[in-house]
Amino acid sequence: MARNGIGRRELMQLGAATAAGLLVSKLEGREAPMPVSKAPLPHNPRTARAMPTRNLGRTGHLVGIFSLGGQASIEQPDNEAVAVPLIERALDLGVNYLDTSARYGGEHRWSERYLGQVMKRRRNEVFLASKTHDRTRDGSLRNLEISLKLLETDHLDLWQLHNMQTMDDMEKVCAKGGALEAFLQAREQGLVRHLGITGHADPDVLMEGIRRFPFDTVLMAFNAADPQHLSFRKLLSYAVEKEMGIIGMKVPARSRLLKTFNPPPQEKQTTPLKLVPGTLSMQEAMRYVLTFPFSTVIIGCDTIAQLQENVAIARDFHPFNETLLAAIEAKAKPVAEQSLTFRRK
Repeated sequence: MARNGIGRRELMQLGAATAAGLLVSKLEGREAPMPVSKAPLPHNPRTARAMPTRNLGRTGHLVGIFSLGGQASIEQPDNEAVAVPLIERALDLGVNYLDTSARYGGEHRWSERYLGQVMKRRRNEVFLASKTHDRTRDGSLRNLEISLKLLETDHLDLWQLHNMQTMDDMEKVCAKGGALEAFLQAREQGLVRHLGITGHADPDVLMEGIRRFPFDTVLMAFNAADPQHLSFRKLLSYAVEKEMGIIGMKVPARSRLLKTFNPPPQEKQTTPLKLVPGTLSMQEAMRYVLTFPFSTVIIGCDTIAQLQENVAIARDFHPFNETLLAAIEAKAKPVAEQSLTFRRK
């Protein structure tokens, strides 16, 4: 914990108080309104028929095992004609969790803008999650204010610390004036329902965050190449022990795990890592991750066809046994390096 920061015991006490609805908004000099936690959870009536559902930890939300990520076509500039119909179709197909971030789509935050076009009409159908990449209280509150405006809503169901990579990140968010102060304030004011932490670089950083603060959810990178470098399985086990909502990302590693991945010719590649076609089908990639105790996986889609394929895979999901898990890991091993570029070296 950073010197002169909020102490671990104080954070735990603050978290418990706000969860119980007992803490007033002293920073603003007024009492908090009725907490959003008392409001009904969003509900998409199509989800239970469309795919299996799982508990999102202690949140009370039954989430479909496939959820839509806010990247791919949904973060591209001036792409409303593609992105908005894709989001609409996702809800029509039973998706009931949407993930985005203040950082998706650059300074214009295209992802939140496109999602807002749908949320202004269908907000009550989805558990809506966004993130702040700012490590300070004031910067995070500014991010939240803009997120709510662009998303056309008065609250988020989940607000998350985005991409926690290092222990220095943890010190910054926990310090006096750090982002965790914003998280507590936003929850007590009814602007967010639940709080989460995310990352894909180092499992130890996320585990330290969970030790310091009672986050409701964790969003972690996990795919079939996981055993080959800096495995996140110990984090997964720890999150299960803490009864958290557990969300998987990087499932196809931006398609680099997939047989359909079409890298440019090697003579035209400019990175030291030479990209090659992957080795798995999308079904193998999704089934592998969902065999583990994830509440859901978030995957960005470029087309409605990709979206429909993912929903179909979720609908027909059945877990791999130990033998098949090992076989999928062996298939992924030759492309592990290009499938884990987001992890700390």
